[in-house]
Amino acid sequence: MPTFRFNALSDVLAREPKEVDYPSNRASNYYATNVFTQEVMREYLPSEAYKSVMASITDGKKLDRKIANQVASSMKDWALTKEASHYTHWFQPLTGATAEKHDSFFTPISGGRAIEKFDGDNLVQQEPDASSFPNGGIRNTFEARGYTAWDPTSPAFVIGKTLCIPTVFIAYTGEALDYKMPLLKALHAIDNAATDVCQYFDKNITKVTASLGWEQEYFLIDKALYNARPDIMMTGRALVGHDPAKGQQLDDHYFGSIPERAAAFMKEYEIEALRLGIPVTTRHNEVAPNQFECAPMFEETNLANDHNLLLMDVLEKVARKHDFRVLLHEKPYGSLNGSGKHNNWSLATSTGVNLLAPGKNPKTNLRFLTFFVNTIKAIYDNADILRASIASAGNDHRLGANEAPPAIISVFIGSQLTQMLDALEKNVKAGKMTPEDKTELKMSIGKIPQILLDNTDRNRTSPFAFTGNKFEFRAVGSAANCANAMTSLNVIVAKQLIEFKKSVNVRIKTGLSKDEAILKELQKLIKESKAIRFEGNGYGDEWVQEAKKRGLSNLKDTPRALKVMIKKETKDLFKELGIFSEVEIDARYEIELENYILKLQIESRTLGDIAQNHIIPTAIKYQNVLIENVRGINDVFGKKSTKLAATQIQLLEDISEHINGIKEKSEKMLEERKKANKINSSEKKAIAYCDKVKPYFEGVKYHSDKLELLIDDELWPLPKLRELLFTR
Repeated sequence: MPTFRFNALSDVLAREPKEVDYPSNRASNYYATNVFTQEVMREYLPSEAYKSVMASITDGKKLDRKIANQVASSMKDWALTKEASHYTHWFQPLTGATAEKHDSFFTPISGGRAIEKFDGDNLVQQEPDASSFPNGGIRNTFEARGYTAWDPTSPAFVIGKTLCIPTVFIAYTGEALDYKMPLLKALHAIDNAATDVCQYFDKNITKVTASLGWEQEYFLIDKALYNARPDIMMTGRALVGHDPAKGQQLDDHYFGSIPERAAAFMKEYEIEALRLGIPVTTRHNEVAPNQFECAPMFEETNLANDHNLLLMDVLEKVARKHDFRVLLHEKPYGSLNGSGKHNNWSLATSTGVNLLAPGKNPKTNLRFLTFFVNTIKAIYDNADILRASIASAGNDHRLGANEAPPAIISVFIGSQLTQMLDALEKNVKAGKMTPEDKTELKMSIGKIPQILLDNTDRNRTSPFAFTGNKFEFRAVGSAANCANAMTSLNVIVAKQLIEFKKSVNVRIKTGLSKDEAILKELQKLIKESKAIRFEGNGYGDEWVQEAKKRGLSNLKDTPRALKVMIKKETKDLFKELGIFSEVEIDARYEIELENYILKLQIESRTLGDIAQNHIIPTAIKYQNVLIENVRGINDVFGKKSTKLAATQIQLLEDISEHINGIKEKSEKMLEERKKANKINSSEKKAIAYCDKVKPYFEGVKYHSDKLELLIDDELWPLPKLRELLFTR
């Protein structure tokens, strides 16, 4: 009997919610207390140094070494008040996780004494070994020096006893080896492009900031059950397991009362998050059992992304204290909702205006329409780039299933705005506008706020939806670094705004007024991008056929989705805006493919191990029990035994069939994996794993799940899905 399974269940049933010691009944009393905020800087830094740092943050001005020394010394003094003993450059290598190397403030000096020291050199730049991080062939292992460089736009913070300094990570030769550097470049590009377009409407606008509000979905699983499931431990998802009779079909978990243990965990991670300046404000049950979501207030995109990665780390650490493990995989359980990380994106001006929110008059609404329509056109022209930015082995399981958006990129704007754009497309006439035309358009555009008041519904099947004053990119995976999607989105919108400005200026030179030129260009963009707008059910087969007629791509798997990265048009776009060199693009393509291959390789090996070492031996053991039972019946009843033992004999046959099925599928999977591993091309190897190895996963799972229903519950070696999902 697999006593470890029942011991695990016994451990879970004995759990009590952990007591959480609130530092205060008001979060405002401890919010950002572990962050080197602007207020703290003002307190610790000389006035000149503070002004220099703020200029660096707001205008990108370089800090001289004298100021850097002052900042470093102040950071150290503040960190010591938080009992920090070490510091680290906190960065985002292309592994998908964050990285850090801790160094002590402790420095011996003469006379057998020591001091705490941290200077500008330590703050501004470090030299971690880059050889063990993915680099896509940019550098040879034996010469793979890398540098981390301070990002002053994201504040330092203290976790535990360590001062963490957000940094970029670059190769010795200057190529970006992380997610942060390209994101910062993309944010600079959208700032310049959007500010230029804003000059048509308000000369006082000097800067545009891309904002991000992410929503993080995740599953909780008790640590004892987690430790008894090697597939979940190794891959983050259940590779086998029969669906329980009750899943999410009753919708009783969604927004339901939060279980006590989960609530205690949430309270503690929220305290830690708030101390780190992460403005988490929302928590709730998600659709699937033991699935939850949290979300913060909107922030500047770079800071928001840092905070999301930091929160993912906090979730993991706090979960362990509450005897949980957090599952951030996009599809931990095949028949249930997957987990996403909805990226809510907008643009804000230096004058405090949200460019994707309508205003109070036709002029401000024309500005709204300008950024609204240009964003849609950017998605239409670059849908494949956006699809590639969310491609991963985990997200392939999620896209298109159980409330996750499909792999087909489309834009939902609601029926009222659809009618508005259709009317605008038709009403802008050729040549100069008559006074009547202008009056009609002004009246129509002026109605946008009222239109949006009645247009509050959301389309959960859309990967990219307008939700009143922002676009929600719903297709981003829960384990992803938001920077990948946000880099691509901001780049393609920046490029579109640049082209828009050029086209409008050409129209103005022909004698059109500014407003007429803008309207005529918007009319053209609305017409050209119409195919990307879809208001219906993205899950339906009809949409797949309709999307094909419209010429929209349906890139269902990661290897095919990633290929757009190395197209000439993609390379030219990213090179033109200064985001990536061709070397960096090629390297990232190789890294993404390698990551995909390795994840499927791990899943295949884990599934083979479970099948051969857990499932089949258990099935054979139960067969032996049945055989002994049949023999006993035969000894007692003689000739009648054939009829009396018919059920047991049928069970023996069924079990043998499924044992053979597992064996056959596992061996074929192994053979295909061996073939794939001999392929030198990363692209061809990834496709081989996708098309030849991965399809056997379902076959092995099918036979395993059938055996789970046939074999004595007390013998089954793995915690079942009903136990994982409903034991709290």
